[in-house]
Amino acid sequence: MCLGIPAKVIHIDESKQGKVEYLGTKIKVNFSLLDEIRLGDWVIVHAGFAISKLNQKEAMETFQLLREYAETNKG
Repeated sequence: MCLGIPAKVIHIDESKQGKVEYLGTKIKVNFSLLDEIRLGDWVIVHAGFAISKLNQKEAMETFQLLREYAETNKG
């Protein structure tokens, strides 16, 4: 199963590389698949690439769904 994780953009350089943060973890990300990314934007990250933008409300709803899924699939 492939999973895209919502993350907040915290750094972008001129080569469209940068960092995002999610749940306290910071990772390197390639932003080349998206236009007009800004600091503070929320993106979906998969395999090291930002693949889509979303707003903060959508990101929080996604985190909640992931928590619920994890709780129901323990074991």
